Amino acid sequence: MSSFLIVYNRRSGHVKMRRFDGKSAAREALLERFRLEKSIEDPDVEVVALNSDSEETVRKTHSRYFQRENLDAA
Repeated sequence: MSSFLIVYNRRSGHVKMRRFDGKSAAREALLERFRLEKSIEDPDVEVVALNSDSEETVRKTHSRYFQRENLDAA
């Protein structure tokens, strides 16, 4: 299972996603989430750490983060 870190700007719809693999993936993603939350002062920016079998599953189960990408592709 992989871990994913999502940084999402609610105002702009901009999203960044990073994948973590390996035994300590979940821990690394969570630590990075905490680090980013401390450094980001914008209340419109959300930082989320998730565990999933694939990026495709994350994009389905948390589709609201990727709506802008879908609109841009259309």
